[in-house]
Amino acid sequence: MQTLRNTELDALQTAWPQHMQRAIQLAASVFSAAPNPRVGCVIVGGNAEAGDSVLGEGWHQGAGLPHAEPVAIANAIRLAAGSTAFVTLEPCCHTGRTGPCSSALIEAGVSRVVIASKDPNPKVSGGGIAALEAAGVEVFFLQDFEDGARRLNRGFFSRLERRRPFVRCKLAMSLDGRTALANGESKWITGAEARSDVQRLRAECDAIVTGIETVLADDPAMTLRQAELGLNAQQLVWNELRLSNPPLRVVLDSRGRLSETAKIVTEPGRCIAYRLDGANSSVEASSPIAVRLAPNSGESVSRVSLLSVLESLAELDECNEVLVEAGATLSGSFIEAGLVDELIVYIAPKLLGSDGRPLLGMSGLNELSDAIEFKVESVEQVGADIKVTLRPR
Repeated sequence: MQTLRNTELDALQTAWPQHMQRAIQLAASVFSAAPNPRVGCVIVGGNAEAGDSVLGEGWHQGAGLPHAEPVAIANAIRLAAGSTAFVTLEPCCHTGRTGPCSSALIEAGVSRVVIASKDPNPKVSGGGIAALEAAGVEVFFLQDFEDGARRLNRGFFSRLERRRPFVRCKLAMSLDGRTALANGESKWITGAEARSDVQRLRAECDAIVTGIETVLADDPAMTLRQAELGLNAQQLVWNELRLSNPPLRVVLDSRGRLSETAKIVTEPGRCIAYRLDGANSSVEASSPIAVRLAPNSGESVSRVSLLSVLESLAELDECNEVLVEAGATLSGSFIEAGLVDELIVYIAPKLLGSDGRPLLGMSGLNELSDAIEFKVESVEQVGADIKVTLRPR
């Protein structure tokens, strides 16, 4: 395999970045393909030097459905012999619910394959590249697209490399940093556009995590509201698998207080409650609540270990991405534990006053140097509100 930077491309390769960018765009056509990665493929005729020589395109829509490469081959306007395939992830080389993509490319007569990232799955992990090269197919790695390809599948990479999902924490507050009035009223701090944007965050995740205190106080449904996603008819078809299999709803319920009548339990889909070892874990066999036991976090207050919960969701449910939608205490605990990979804060242009409820419940600091720091990734206006996306430094 030859590794190339954009500055190293020759005259016949100048269109390669354009084709790879298109493959990444195709992969992003679906909110999630979990537990699989999102993958896009563009097949180009000849030496791929002409922008109008695209033969076929495809992307993966979810587990059990055809992968991006066979879809692109099937969509090709003519035989792909002698062509170049641009794929966002190393083609697989094993048989699961579908056949190996490396074999499909070889059988189609593709002459070269250009990838943007290597597959961390131990079932692949270079095996796809080796299979292609053994069949005489040239393989190139476009290194400048690796960050974009990994970002596209950051949850998939996190689950396989760190053994836990990528964790995104969502918060909403007023200009003065309040999440609710003193009496708990919080509907709605942000506008309809921001709430619709949150639905897209839910659509991208595999599990929504909240705490029992939030459930007892607000009785949230934590569902995926399709009408608020703003999808057209074609996008609804592309995301049919995700919409018919909504994210898991996970409640951290150390002492076993979750009621079977709570909305988070009764809404369609799966609800999992994590309780402490030794807590009230007896449930009827017919209960809609799936109870799992987790070890104590080791803090002075008895709480389930957040890392253990994440590792469990990765191992047992193959969750790539998790969205934390919780109150001040649990959100603060995730942040203090260093388990938040991305923090999204919606800021409403409102003032709620000094007696309103704070954004986070975290330990006090004696030194400013001990502050938990974030890097601002983006700031955008969503309706009347501001959306700030941050990453830990």
